[in-house]
Amino acid sequence: MYDDRVRNPALLDRIVSAEEAALHIKDGMMVGMSGFTRAGEAKAVPMALAARAKTEPLQITLVTGASLGNDLDKTLAEAHVLSRRMPFQADPALRKAINAGEVMFVDQHLSETVEMLRTRQLGPVDVAVVEAVAITEQGGIVPTTSVGNSASFAILADKVIVEINLSQSAQLEGLHDIFIPTHRPVRMPIPVVSPESRVGVPFIPVDPDKIAAIVITEKLDSSSTILPPDDGTRAIAGHLSEFLQNEVKRGRLSNSLQPLQAGIGTIANAVLHGLIDTPFHDLKMYSEVLQDSTFDLFDAGKLDFASGSSITLSEEKYKEVFPQLNKYKSRLILRPQEISNHPEVVRRLGIIGINTALEFDIYGNVNSTHVGGTKMMNGIGGSGDFARNGYLSIFVTKATAKDGLISSVVPMVSHVDHNEHDVDILATEFGLADLRGLAPRERAPLIIQNCADPLYRDQLMDYYKRAVARGGHTPHVMEEALSWHVRLAETGSMK
Repeated sequence: MYDDRVRNPALLDRIVSAEEAALHIKDGMMVGMSGFTRAGEAKAVPMALAARAKTEPLQITLVTGASLGNDLDKTLAEAHVLSRRMPFQADPALRKAINAGEVMFVDQHLSETVEMLRTRQLGPVDVAVVEAVAITEQGGIVPTTSVGNSASFAILADKVIVEINLSQSAQLEGLHDIFIPTHRPVRMPIPVVSPESRVGVPFIPVDPDKIAAIVITEKLDSSSTILPPDDGTRAIAGHLSEFLQNEVKRGRLSNSLQPLQAGIGTIANAVLHGLIDTPFHDLKMYSEVLQDSTFDLFDAGKLDFASGSSITLSEEKYKEVFPQLNKYKSRLILRPQEISNHPEVVRRLGIIGINTALEFDIYGNVNSTHVGGTKMMNGIGGSGDFARNGYLSIFVTKATAKDGLISSVVPMVSHVDHNEHDVDILATEFGLADLRGLAPRERAPLIIQNCADPLYRDQLMDYYKRAVARGGHTPHVMEEALSWHVRLAETGSMK
């Protein structure tokens, strides 16, 4: 019945219910699950685990590629299945449990997780649960809309559970490029020399004997939650486009730029979408998540090729793209996230990285993860992989939040994810600050004037002038450096 999807006949008798498959997962295990930014996650077995946790003690360490869709993190958190979670999440219910100290969250650079598993600094992985479009005649697992860390989970785990999702297009087969680095300290270079480089195989190679169970599912991926571009995000896109055009005029870039990376979310998606109305052409992407803007750029004739680790689309764009996936397939690759985010490859290709900040300070330090310095939002994700190693490290955000009550430009960030050494460009709807080659005393006035909301510029400049009067290479009034965050906590406003 399913022999077109499970093409190894010896595996057909391992098709079981999600509940039976979930019995391979025991209390205290480390489980690696597919899923990267709401795409390609295992959908049935996690729900079976949550149901089982109502009748018996069951807590696991859950490792994924990034965030999960279909409210799986919410369901698992509320069922108290999660004792530890890594390396990224984006669910309000799980976030609440993390900030209450109920779930231990390990926030990691996305390129690092499987490196630590491979060398047994973490782990071992007891069970891998991977969504697939098919299993090949040799037992190779063909992923669906994401690769993430699935390949290494399946290779490293003692047992593998495969969810065959019949709702995922069979056209996905052949899209993936699964390459696993060799072991240190004699590792050979990763042979990716352009976004188009195919260096691996189109399936996850595993011993079929490790496949303990196969579950048939038909549930779709969750749609992305990005919002359409608004005046603010269009302004940010305009500032970045103008900056990049000036780089071309100065001979630093061509009109094809260099491979682009953009983080997940509304602002980064809007910035890429804004490239449609520019003179740039023959663009390429080497990124993590391929969002709506990727396919908008394809359709506008601006983008030649895109390499990522997942495809995460809005409901409308999903309905438009997947029925005609073959139209795009020759111009797409999905890779393991340790390759899409690998520092070696990012530096070799000279990536222009565009990521989102929660806040940044007057010297260029960026907070991407912690609200008020203590409460986790989502995680650092892959932004650090690209910020440290790319050709240009760009961070974008709107200048205020909560109707102007919170300034995204502050005297000192309440938490540092990307220090000033890894940040080249900052942009808000009010302007852009090019920090390259500038000392701290040159950075601060530029950031305040170009990026801060006028509501807060005088406040920031007053702080900076009084800090300069005290002296120092990076001047601060230490007893006031976090006073804006204290005032916010006490009064609900930074004003």
